[in-house]
Formats: sequence, structure tokens, C-alpha cells
Amino acid sequence: MEAVNLLEKFGKFSDYWHPYIVAESNGQHIRLAKLNGEFVWHKHDDEDELFIVVKGKLKVKFRDQEVTVREGELFVVPRGVEHCPVAEEDVYLINITNAETTHTGSVESDITISIDEMERI
Repeated sequence: MEAVNLLEKFGKFSDYWHPYIVAESNGQHIRLAKLNGEFVWHKHDDEDELFIVVKGKLKVKFRDQEVTVREGELFVVPRGVEHCPVAEEDVYLINITNAETTHTGSVESDITISIDEMERI
């Protein structure tokens, strides 16, 4: 058992929109990612999606509105709701999700990282 230094972990990678596993708890992954630009429109049919912004400002677009999540804030996208995260500047993000969930949910795209491809750092 040891504490996880989040800033140290964020320093271990530079690619965007690629989640890295830093811990597991109760069948869930605690994942870190750096974001910049626009992600893909997607949804998670069977679970909510939790975003915790460590650095920067994240916009989450919905078909009928937009929510801004600032540094030090968290936001939950309800299951089944289509959304598109957008980072106009570098964002450091913590995502807590079921271990078997891909970051693009029900959408397969060229940026989808499979669970098997997710590295533990």
C-alpha cells in the first residue's frame, strides 16, 4: 500500500485522449488522461461517466447544452446521454469508471483505446 502522486503520474505520459490506469478500487479503474482538442461524440449505455478536472478547463457538449468543468471541479454525465468533451487548452483529468468500460463508450473510432491496450502507470 502506498499513496499515488498524481502530478508524478501525469508527468509519465504526453499523449492526449489516452487513458492510463493508476489504481483499481471495487472493480473500477481510476484513470488519468491529458486532453486537448475535441473528442468524439459518444455515450455510455450502462453507467454514468465521472470527470474530475485536476488542471485546466473542460467543456462537455451535449446536443442541447454545454457544461464547463473547471480545475478542482467534478461532473457526472448520466448513463445513456450522448456527449462530446472538448479541451481548448491542456486538461489533466481523472476518470473513475468500471474496469471493463472503454473511454469511447458505445462508439468505436480510430482513437478508441481498448481495455487491453490501457497501460498501468
